[in-house]
Amino acid sequence: MSHAFAMPVRVYMEDTDAGGIVYYVNYLKFMERARSEWLRQQGFNQQVLLDEGTQLVVYRLACHYAKPAKLDDAIDVTADIIDIGRCRMTFEQQAKRHGELLCSATVEIACLDAKRLRPKAWPPSLVALLDT
Repeated sequence: MSHAFAMPVRVYMEDTDAGGIVYYVNYLKFMERARSEWLRQQGFNQQVLLDEGTQLVVYRLACHYAKPAKLDDAIDVTADIIDIGRCRMTFEQQAKRHGELLCSATVEIACLDAKRLRPKAWPPSLVALLDT
């Protein structure tokens, strides 16, 4: 079940801390963008899903920081689904510079009813896509 996706990210001044390295939380922002772009590539838009009553949220996250990225580095951020449940999806994500691992995370996403903020099953159109 591989739905691997990768996108390039450039490290800007706003991404770094006072020491000139990527501030740790920004890796999570890069990973969020990769998941959002993966979804967009599949033909889904988070605003449309929200308008239709579906909200996607991070339910659980485990992250490992291996090496720092620095200003102007070009990094690749990946998103690969490793597990799908009725209302949860788990991504394995990485940030790499020229193939060297900088940061990895396992991110569990929950599908919620946008009004009640309670778990709900994935939209059938997304399930059909993921079954291919």
